[in-house]
Amino acid sequence: METFLIKAAQLVLALSILVFVHELGHFGFARLFKVRVNKFYLFFNPNFSIFRAKKINGKWQFRFFAKNLPDHVRQSVDEFGVPRTDAKNRPIMEPAPLSELDDNDWRKHPETTEWGIGWVPLGGYCAIDGMADETTDASMLSSEVKPWEFRAKPAWQRMFIIAGGVLMNFITAAVIYAMMLFTWGKEYTPMENAYLGYDYCQTALNNGFQNGDRILTIDGEPIETEKDFINKIVIEGKQNIVVLRNGEETNITLPEDFGEQILEANEKALLQLRFPFVIGQVANDTPAQTAGLQANDSIIGINDKHLVAYSDIVKELDSLKNQTITISLVRNDSTIKLPLTLTEDGKIGVQIKDPTPYFKTKQIKYGFFESFPAGIAMGWEQLVNYVKQFRLVFTKAGAQSVGGFIAIGSIFPATWSWYLFWNMTALLSVALAFMNFLPIPVLDGGYFLMLIYEMITGRKPSDKFMEIASNIGMFLLLALLIFANGNDIIKLIMGKF
Repeated sequence: METFLIKAAQLVLALSILVFVHELGHFGFARLFKVRVNKFYLFFNPNFSIFRAKKINGKWQFRFFAKNLPDHVRQSVDEFGVPRTDAKNRPIMEPAPLSELDDNDWRKHPETTEWGIGWVPLGGYCAIDGMADETTDASMLSSEVKPWEFRAKPAWQRMFIIAGGVLMNFITAAVIYAMMLFTWGKEYTPMENAYLGYDYCQTALNNGFQNGDRILTIDGEPIETEKDFINKIVIEGKQNIVVLRNGEETNITLPEDFGEQILEANEKALLQLRFPFVIGQVANDTPAQTAGLQANDSIIGINDKHLVAYSDIVKELDSLKNQTITISLVRNDSTIKLPLTLTEDGKIGVQIKDPTPYFKTKQIKYGFFESFPAGIAMGWEQLVNYVKQFRLVFTKAGAQSVGGFIAIGSIFPATWSWYLFWNMTALLSVALAFMNFLPIPVLDGGYFLMLIYEMITGRKPSDKFMEIASNIGMFLLLALLIFANGNDIIKLIMGKF
């Protein structure tokens, strides 16, 4: 339960930050071009809001747990007093006279933005006056255009207002990466320093890799980091790998669908660094203590079988449960052999030493001003990788890997780590920017596409077209939401999380 709460808290906090900055991007450009923003809310607020604030006559007013008030509107009439309707015989609404409202009614002051926090802890919105979206009554857009409305502004200004959210999400990711580099720097183990090689997932083993292989090149290019290796073969689909195996170079040619195989197998890690079995602590009343094993002993073999990597030794011990074996180890530069009787579960009763000091790492420190171009480069790299891997979504395995809130929450660690939290938040910020800019109606990319059409042709899409497009876009989004969270539920039932 504690693990669930920690992951959920990180998910809600990360999404809150990202939604806030996304909507702030829309808000900033709207106000820059003197467009009114009626409401700015973090979280959704059906029926009532936890908190709301509004600046009236130069003074802030605050309300808590207040019910939502309906828009102050009335049906528009023509010069003869006949109620106006649109082509579908729906009433055309317009703002009602503000003089009808009490001075304490916030609706009497539409020139300032109402800020608030809703009670449904996901999402948020920025209600821009005169913009056709889910926050606006469509019938209001049939009324006379006001100079402070979104629809009154030229297309290039509306384009900046629409793109503001995506732009802010990318800037947020870049700033987070920059501050992470400034605070923690960058430290990693170059692949050439993995002197024991790597252990590979079953899918990789099925396609030609062997545990202990050291990666040399992919398509003739040397590989610096594990992340580079994964990006090359899974995301970019590179196929020609050269590894060092038993002191000799060996070629591996991967199939074109290797990335799909990885997704379909739901592999948690493609490769893991192999490290030596060095004892950190010997537990009392265990086979290890009885045999005379000591801290800092390095196990190098079982029953005259030369084994160095921790993973190989553990596997060998597991195959010899409840048997008496001979362990070969190095102690103070001397090789020693000791008899030892394993437990029923193949354990010897030791805790291994942290293997990190045994590998030469590369560490890069960044000054404050140096961190910003490096952060932008990291953000751009993540965006490019996200675009490249998007192709996998259109495969069977990729579609099955699409996840919803449970999948997103599962990427956060079970214990709170600010480094990992900010790293995941930056990654989600890049993903949100990309997904929002897809050319789907009701997403920012859909509106952006319509504005490009308007700028090229010189005319706006018809209201009927926009209505149909919005309905299709909403259907697609709801279908994707159901599909993604349905995948989560199936995986949860099958124990794949």
